[in-house]
Amino acid sequence: MNQKLTNYLNGVFTPYDGVKSVSELKADLHSDLQERYAELKTEGKDDATAFHMTIESIGDIEQTILEVANLSRSLERQVVTNFSASYLPKSDLAGVIAHKGKFAASALRGSDFTGADLTGSTFASSDVGEAIFDHANLTDCNLSAIDLKDSSFHKSILVRTNISKSGLDGAKFIDVKLTDVQLTMTDLRKTIFDRCTFNGVDFKYSDLRGVRFDEQTFIGVKFDKSALNEVSFKGAILKNVSFLSGFSLSKKYYRAIRTICFEGAMMDKLTYAALKGMDADLSKVTVI
Repeated sequence: MNQKLTNYLNGVFTPYDGVKSVSELKADLHSDLQERYAELKTEGKDDATAFHMTIESIGDIEQTILEVANLSRSLERQVVTNFSASYLPKSDLAGVIAHKGKFAASALRGSDFTGADLTGSTFASSDVGEAIFDHANLTDCNLSAIDLKDSSFHKSILVRTNISKSGLDGAKFIDVKLTDVQLTMTDLRKTIFDRCTFNGVDFKYSDLRGVRFDEQTFIGVKFDKSALNEVSFKGAILKNVSFLSGFSLSKKYYRAIRTICFEGAMMDKLTYAALKGMDADLSKVTVI
């Protein structure tokens, strides 16, 4: 065995230690090169000539290793992000990167996703109650129809996130900007929203009775066909916000609109006009 040849291979492969497919490539290549070196020596070549001819015979091996390593790491990432049907309660997943991760039908109650990048991930049919999503990136995530009771979303990134039909009793959304988020057909009576900005959020058919949205901002938001009794928008900003009831305004819907508190709120002329037509109490509203 030529030790110089072994040392050469060790040096080339050092940056890729731990990558399984690269390790396998190294073992195969080591065996082949030792055979080639032995053949050249048998042909009468001196040590230096045999070594250089052996190395030249494999061409640009570093590029080949790089391609194999990149492919292997890509496949490993795909495996790591599939946690479907897993039992992972109270798991420490803070800071993980799991784009398009699969967490479907999993037990994740109490797990910590603080600061995680979960872009495009799905949690369908999972138990994610008491989970921590503080500062997590939940862009394009599917969190619909799951248990999110007592979960935390402090400064989370919520863009095109689907949270419709989920259990959100005790869930806290604090200092969050919700952009194009789906919160339809959801019971939000015990959900806490504090210092949030709602941009393009859809609350259609949701139960919002008694929810406090004081001093928060609503732009292009839809509250159509929602239960709105005793909702508070004290000091809130409302622009292009829709409160449509459906085909006709029933007496029941009129009564619900009258119970909404808009004290100190600021709203654009169109939102103001629509609510005025529903007989809402706008006596302490500022039109902007």
